Amino acid sequence: MRQFAQLFFLVLLPVTLLGILIYDIQNLPGYNNLEELRDDYGDRVRTVTDHSGFSELQVEFGSAHEVTEACLRCHESRGHELLNSHHFTWMREDYIPGRGAIYYGKRNGLNNFCTGIAGSEATCSRCHAGFGYTGKEYDFTNPYNIDCLSCHDNSGHYQKGRGTAGYPVEGLDYSRIFAALGSPQMANCGTCHFHSAGGNNIKHGDLEAALLTSGKEVDIHMGYDGMHMTCVDCHQTENHVMKGRYYGISSSSHNRASCSDCHTPFPHKDDLTNAHTLKVDCRTCHIPVYAKVNPTKMSWDWSTATRELDTTGRGISIYNDEGEKVYFSDKGTFTWQRMVEPEYVWFNGTADRHLLTDTVASTPVKINHLLGSYHDPSSRIVPVKVHRGTHPYDMVHGTLLQAKLWDPEEGKGGLWIDYDWDAALRAGMDYLGLPYSGEFKFVETEMSLPVSHMVSPAVEALSCTDCHTRDNGRLAALTGFYMPGRDRNLVIDMIGKAMIWLALIGVISHASLRVISRRRLKTTSA
Repeated sequence: MRQFAQLFFLVLLPVTLLGILIYDIQNLPGYNNLEELRDDYGDRVRTVTDHSGFSELQVEFGSAHEVTEACLRCHESRGHELLNSHHFTWMREDYIPGRGAIYYGKRNGLNNFCTGIAGSEATCSRCHAGFGYTGKEYDFTNPYNIDCLSCHDNSGHYQKGRGTAGYPVEGLDYSRIFAALGSPQMANCGTCHFHSAGGNNIKHGDLEAALLTSGKEVDIHMGYDGMHMTCVDCHQTENHVMKGRYYGISSSSHNRASCSDCHTPFPHKDDLTNAHTLKVDCRTCHIPVYAKVNPTKMSWDWSTATRELDTTGRGISIYNDEGEKVYFSDKGTFTWQRMVEPEYVWFNGTADRHLLTDTVASTPVKINHLLGSYHDPSSRIVPVKVHRGTHPYDMVHGTLLQAKLWDPEEGKGGLWIDYDWDAALRAGMDYLGLPYSGEFKFVETEMSLPVSHMVSPAVEALSCTDCHTRDNGRLAALTGFYMPGRDRNLVIDMIGKAMIWLALIGVISHASLRVISRRRLKTTSA
């Protein structure tokens, strides 16, 4: 009886309690919940409301502004919400660690793709959720400047024009559009986010038109045979402010969309893997590659723009054997890649960035700098696309320069029509009211964009040996901490070897003593 009690309390009870604990953890809401997600998102009916019969919309509209005015007669409060939405304001008050609060956004920000919109708003605002944005005098307080249809047209018929300051093309069948108005779908979001920086999949690498028709092998959440989710399922919206941060512009960790919004912080069936979530972001293992279908632009050299022109002085395009544009007179030289393995950084959700008024201290210039470290408890290892480029630089003032890229007329300094770098830089900096010495060169830049889409099925996630290896592991470039299987430490190696030898000696000694004692016992018995 005593032996049974010892067995119960020392073995059976702990094992039973541990089993109950594991079961409870595994059945927390959201744990391993692909089926639940499919039930919630994949098979639901996506409804649209037929507005075509409403009397307010059965009129001839003289302008796009009149369409918005008709929308706001019923949805008045929505107009006021959009005036505070970043999709319309293109600017927000943000906090940068070490700098404090600043007003920053697409209106005054730098990037190393098309460099910035200053002076070229009339063409860049094709992706603005409004009409008529041509320059600094634009009224961001006027609700009739909002473009409702760019996000809420589910017919696929609505289209903005090129170089028209965000106005729609002519000849649209509004009755067809009004018959299919609803919540934004992937195609609405993708019009801008898939084609940002001038073409499909150029900027992000994990956001492209193939997501509209691909299966779960491209993205387990959005795939037609996966969860079949849409953008707004994760990027949920309250008062037209959408959850999610684009760290090409954002600097703070507020209102982020994260995996744990649907999955628990401990989504795996074994404790060792769950322990990794303390330092490793879910995306690091579950997005082993991006740009799975179409290639993404990995580098952009502006210094070669305008060098090659045709016999009439106009721009030319050069393509490689895969049909990728590798040179364009307007923009320079590019490199492309598909099935790209991400690079990895420590990231705590905050970022610094290079402002036009900052002097260049070293190169490559980090247009944005994702902040974090191993010793920061808020930091995780995240996968990033690092886009590398060149940027015009003032050799006297030591600052980056903003060129005016576009103008509908020749002789106004637009680089894409005049092909004159000095004139474009002078026009751009005059527009901003910032100094330009007239002496410029090009410096190398980097921009880091977290990879969040193209999540692979679980069977394709990274394995232990992808990182815990001494030979070209995924995290080989991420230093400053000790990782088993990758790093060597003389003291730890010596202790480990000593423990192995001591254990071996102990086993041999114990076995020898058992053999000797058994022989003595036999001798004594005889």
